[in-house]
Amino acid sequence: MEDRVQETAPRLEIRNLVRSFGGRRVVDDVSLSVQPGQVTCLLGPSGCGKSTTLRMIAGVEMQDSGEIYVDGQLICDAHRRVPPEKREIGLMFQDFALFPHLSVADNVAYGLRGSKIDKRQRVEDMLARVRMKGFVDAFPHQLSGGEQQRIALARALAPKPRIMLMDEPFSGLDNRLRDGIRDETLAILKEEDTAVLLVTHEPEEALRMADEIALMRDGHVVQQGAPYNLYMQPRDKDAMAFFSDANILTAEINSALAATPFGPFLAPGFPDGTTVEIVFRPQHVRIDFDRGGQGPHPTDTDGTSAKAVVERARFMGNESLIEFRLDHEHLPLKVTVPNVFLPTPGTVMWLRVPRARCYIFASSA
Repeated sequence: MEDRVQETAPRLEIRNLVRSFGGRRVVDDVSLSVQPGQVTCLLGPSGCGKSTTLRMIAGVEMQDSGEIYVDGQLICDAHRRVPPEKREIGLMFQDFALFPHLSVADNVAYGLRGSKIDKRQRVEDMLARVRMKGFVDAFPHQLSGGEQQRIALARALAPKPRIMLMDEPFSGLDNRLRDGIRDETLAILKEEDTAVLLVTHEPEEALRMADEIALMRDGHVVQQGAPYNLYMQPRDKDAMAFFSDANILTAEINSALAATPFGPFLAPGFPDGTTVEIVFRPQHVRIDFDRGGQGPHPTDTDGTSAKAVVERARFMGNESLIEFRLDHEHLPLKVTVPNVFLPTPGTVMWLRVPRARCYIFASSA
């Protein structure tokens, strides 16, 4: 029975982790699990508890309460603790942490056990995997940032860890290199069937790399699931705004309707008098080129056209960002349009907001 439980257990599981500093809970009842070959991202702003969670799993920080399991085996709770070097957990950090006085080969071999021949073979195999076989005798200062990252990955993977913890490992790389290095790293980790827990504050990185995202705020995991689900079904305004810019309209509920410049929004479940925030992304606003100056009119699913004035337009590469101000209420509104579209400031246009692309939340004010 025990073997069967271990076979189905997650590679990494943390239960109800708590860590306080100075009387403040920086990690508050955090639970999650990661399967072999899965990449889970801890995503959130600086100071939300991501790195502290990682340090507790690595064993360099002790939790106040909660449990950590690897392949179903308890490795740490508030009373017992397997030392970090015996947890079979690899670590990668932003600064790569290579030893400057050691060659590439010696850096990768650091921490390996076994005979000299076996260690040398493992080093050569790992350097080949990360396409750095010709750099055996080089030193870290002779390598570019991307090359150092590959060596750090080879060193972390050389002992065959069951789990890889990564704390912002790509943030120091040039933007032009970052995507390629991330993709290569992810492919190698998945081939090794390693469970990966990646800390990042960049939503784009989490969406690109993760099989699952745990969104953290103020020490809590506020939402967890597949990247698509977090993006399309945010639990609140802040969760939505973390992944992209957001436009916000404030309204008061009357008979399950919220009145806005774009017409009424159906808002069942909110009592009359409740203040709500209607939130939608810039790419989902439609410019109603057919309206001309004829004034607003109701449409089927896009509500009512609202008059707006262009304040600024900028070309962003793959799209154009137009900043509007709604005519009668002077509310700011951002709209993105594919390719080049740069209307002159002061131009009057009509905008619509598809109801299916909007989210309604109780006001947090």
